[in-house]
Amino acid sequence: MDNQRNLILAIALSFLLLLGWTSAMDYFYPQPEQALVEDRADTPTEQASQAAATQHSRTGGLVDPAMRAQEVADLKVALASPERLRIDAPRVAGSINLRGGVIDDVVLKGYNETTRKDSDPVRIFSPNGTPAQQFAQFGWVGSNLKVPGPQTLWEADGDVLTADTPVTLTHDNGEGLTFSIRYSIDDQFMVTAEQKVANTAGNPVVVQPFGLVNRTSRTASEDLWIAHSGPIGVFGDTAEYDVDYDDLDEDQRVSPEGRTSWAGFTDIYWLAALVPQDDAAPETTFRAMGNETYRADMIYEATTLPSGNALTVTSRLYAGAKESAVLDSYEDAGLQKFGLAIDWGWFRWFEKPMLWLLRTIYDAVGNFGIAIIALTFIVRGLMFPIAQKGFASMAEMKAIQPKMKAIQEKYKDDKPKQQQEIMELYKKEKVNPVAGCLPMLLQIPVFFALYKVLYLAIEMRHRDFLWVKDLSAPDPANLANALSYVGIDVPQFLMIIFGLGVLAVLLGFTMWLTFRLNPSQMDPMQQKIFDIMPWILMFVMAPFAAGLLLYWVTSNILTLAQQKYLYSKHPQLRASIEEEKQKKAAEAAKAS
Repeated sequence: MDNQRNLILAIALSFLLLLGWTSAMDYFYPQPEQALVEDRADTPTEQASQAAATQHSRTGGLVDPAMRAQEVADLKVALASPERLRIDAPRVAGSINLRGGVIDDVVLKGYNETTRKDSDPVRIFSPNGTPAQQFAQFGWVGSNLKVPGPQTLWEADGDVLTADTPVTLTHDNGEGLTFSIRYSIDDQFMVTAEQKVANTAGNPVVVQPFGLVNRTSRTASEDLWIAHSGPIGVFGDTAEYDVDYDDLDEDQRVSPEGRTSWAGFTDIYWLAALVPQDDAAPETTFRAMGNETYRADMIYEATTLPSGNALTVTSRLYAGAKESAVLDSYEDAGLQKFGLAIDWGWFRWFEKPMLWLLRTIYDAVGNFGIAIIALTFIVRGLMFPIAQKGFASMAEMKAIQPKMKAIQEKYKDDKPKQQQEIMELYKKEKVNPVAGCLPMLLQIPVFFALYKVLYLAIEMRHRDFLWVKDLSAPDPANLANALSYVGIDVPQFLMIIFGLGVLAVLLGFTMWLTFRLNPSQMDPMQQKIFDIMPWILMFVMAPFAAGLLLYWVTSNILTLAQQKYLYSKHPQLRASIEEEKQKKAAEAAKAS
């Protein structure tokens, strides 16, 4: 018994150490604040320490308050420049910097930064040098040529880029070459850049068009096993999720093998990706630029352009939300595996129909929380016959337990004969020993798929349900938030307790009830471990999105109802389990 208590104590202490170590270190040994962006004199060592100290939220964006303030100030200065061409499309707004011809100001209509009514729209692109910088640029590499550069001031033939009015930027290098970029945008998030260079000089020239996306990792969402954040693309016939920002810091540059279908950077909800011309095979490289900035280059093959000729290359840029229906529409139009910009994983054949069903239910009921509950009911209902079959198999196995024990006792010294007699018993009683396990195995991918849909779906972002204003964020109904209203800030290392929300508590309680309703045949030590598991999981899952917790709580409640019903249909199973449980408890009491 002492060994059992020590084991349980060790598990509990390990759990507290796992959750509390980072918080305790931050509290007792706080890290210095990051330097502001205008401090460009940092040494590589200082840059590395800053990168290590950068915090990331699940959904991305600047976390450090000083960085946020600096971003606001820098944007005010940069966007006030008269050298800008306005963008006003159905789902995108912003501007193009005519100094360099850079797309560096993009916000998304219909998506806000916060749930406040006066919130600014989500910003995808910010100018170079700002704390949240992310931008795209199209241009040329030339051999001994004067090509447009970052300081080139382009001339525009229009004032506003809209879905109906493309805009062309032109630049004459004064040496017989005229460069132009014709920008157009559709009614979603795709920009088309038609790059053209005309040679009126007396000699042939060699030019290479390129496109790039540059960004900082300071705004990156967390890179988790369930949701990739970082470099992404489709190369050859494969979607690439294996490279992250740490890999780029270590290798400095990564060039995926295979023809590029599209490439860029992703967060959990947002995507910036370059799409090459259909008949071209540009070289694509991801690079670490230092100071937490990274670049995806797409460079076309060098082309010799004779005098009097012109070369045109058409590329595209996706800068927007990872809406599954939108991504799939581009894939249906020929953009290879663009729907895999969402890291669905192995079970996408289950997940995408579930997402469609979730959207359909939401359109019908008008509340995303109710849609989650309804979807959980539907999935549980579809899985019920499988669960019922598993329970029936368990009942059959329980019914022949006395006969199995008799065989085991009779042939305890002859294992081959024992196995032979047990198999004969199975055949005689028409019992399949694995039939109880298979239904459970069949349910695992389905319920994991539902979990991942709720984790990845942008449709859940900023949707409310009862007291929850954003189902994609943690449950706000916790003691820490309540204390903040009266001016009391809870230390970070105490958030494990004070940050417990209502949904997390309900999750722990309903999970405990399911364990209690389904008595185990484990030995007392294992039983005690399982008794504390619901409360451990309650703390572990508390920071998860409220929509996920709502799904788990609903699923647990349905599991309770399902178990009640199935036990009523198979009373011999519950009676047998209860009898064996009491027997083991009595044996344990005698041993102590």
